[in-house]
Amino acid sequence: MIGAATPEAVMAAYADLINEHDFSLLISLIDPDASFWFSSGTYQGHTAVRDAFERTWQRLANETYWLEDLAWIAKSVEAASCTYRFHWRATIDGQLAEGEGRGTTVLAKGEIGWRIVNEHLSAIPK
Repeated sequence: MIGAATPEAVMAAYADLINEHDFSLLISLIDPDASFWFSSGTYQGHTAVRDAFERTWQRLANETYWLEDLAWIAKSVEAASCTYRFHWRATIDGQLAEGEGRGTTVLAKGEIGWRIVNEHLSAIPK
């Protein structure tokens, strides 16, 4: 998939393909200059984002990741942004673990379609 026809299609593909734990399946959905903000740091560009994903997949064996309550907070012909709650379940050191947080994703439409330009994941405030 090189780009996508709609921001909704990008997010649906992203939510599905992320569980394959193969960054090459996600790369067409992510802008080459994208910035991802995770609790572990900020990652700019495909190489840094790939490294962050692969470190997470190594640490979280058999991870399953999913989104809920996705809401589009802004949409135009060139940009869109959504918020959501994310959840994960994995095995860490032989023990089942799970967690959740909140996310914001910004997408932009370029020459080859819609792509993620920023993702920001954070803990849910207590």
